[in-house]
Amino acid sequence: MNKEYIHIILADDDEDDRLFFTDAFKELKISTKVNTFNDGVELMHYLNDPEAVLPNVLFLDLNMPKKNGIECLHEIKNNARFDNIAIAIYSTSSSEEDIEETFVIGANIYIKKPSDFASLKKILSEVVSINWQYHTSGLNKDNFLLRL
Repeated sequence: MNKEYIHIILADDDEDDRLFFTDAFKELKISTKVNTFNDGVELMHYLNDPEAVLPNVLFLDLNMPKKNGIECLHEIKNNARFDNIAIAIYSTSSSEEDIEETFVIGANIYIKKPSDFASLKKILSEVVSINWQYHTSGLNKDNFLLRL
């Protein structure tokens, strides 16, 4: 893990969401490096590159073209090389089915996309300040869905 900054990746097909996400991190006083990808195919191509710098936290949208977030999550969880990546599902969906499925597959936290910029900054600040080693050791459904 890089101690100088937190490496963040967002995979989301919505250009506005990617822009708000990167802008929010620019305004937060947290040392981060943010990469974004338009879809699951692009994301997995990057992650599977042996030269890729793996993220500390991956924000994964569920509804993407080509390869959706569930497919990416399965692929990531089936590869031991990605075991140290904290995975935050980042979706407009708040369906119990999506929350349950991503929890069972092994995501670390589920975030419903906030509707305003201030809420987005608050959520992102909270997620990157989580001590993931501690948070994931006692993972249960009660602390899986992030509510602010």
